[in-house]
Amino acid sequence: MNGVIRIRRGLGAVAAYVRSAPGTYVWLLILFVTTVALHHMSPDFEEDFLRQRSTNIHELSNNPVRALFASAMWIPSGRWLPYAALYTVFHAQAERWLGTLRWLLVCVAAHVLATLISEGALLWAVQSGVAPDAAVNTLDVGVSYALAGVVAVLTYRIGPPWRYLYAAGVLAFYGAPLILGRTFTDLGHFTSVLIGLGCYPLVRGRGKAWNPKETLALIRS
Repeated sequence: MNGVIRIRRGLGAVAAYVRSAPGTYVWLLILFVTTVALHHMSPDFEEDFLRQRSTNIHELSNNPVRALFASAMWIPSGRWLPYAALYTVFHAQAERWLGTLRWLLVCVAAHVLATLISEGALLWAVQSGVAPDAAVNTLDVGVSYALAGVVAVLTYRIGPPWRYLYAAGVLAFYGAPLILGRTFTDLGHFTSVLIGLGCYPLVRGRGKAWNPKETLALIRS
């Protein structure tokens, strides 16, 4: 009897944890299902399938809304577990703090605006002869732009002076690839970070900032 009660309590705790960030876990479930589907595709079919759901120049020119939505439902690497860990650390934390609507606004803003800016830069490169014409059909799916935006907006969850250290680390992490690699995806990720930092109006009135020093003091006590 005691074992049944413990199981029920455990399941209740898990359910409450999921309900505290419903958008995060619904999205994660969708990514799990689509990742399983990818594992049942042949490599050639998978590439063509994902290309049709990509936010490349061709798809954005023909059906931008479909491309922007569909691209956020697939993980090109087929590795779901790393994303599950990142979602639990960053997305769930941001959704609990901001609320589902504000969290979703940050995700959408980062995903959509960073995609349009980075693909716009790629289009300019193609038209200028810097990039090949084939780049208009490049494979570009995934949720990393939304993740970068959420990582950045969490800067405001942390109280100073730790906030500035966190922000510097985020800018360095996403800025270094842009300086060294200078690909359109590097531009997209860094743009997402700037968009996340620009979402400060959404975080106003969301409670007291987290102070790591206070948390460490509680642990030690």
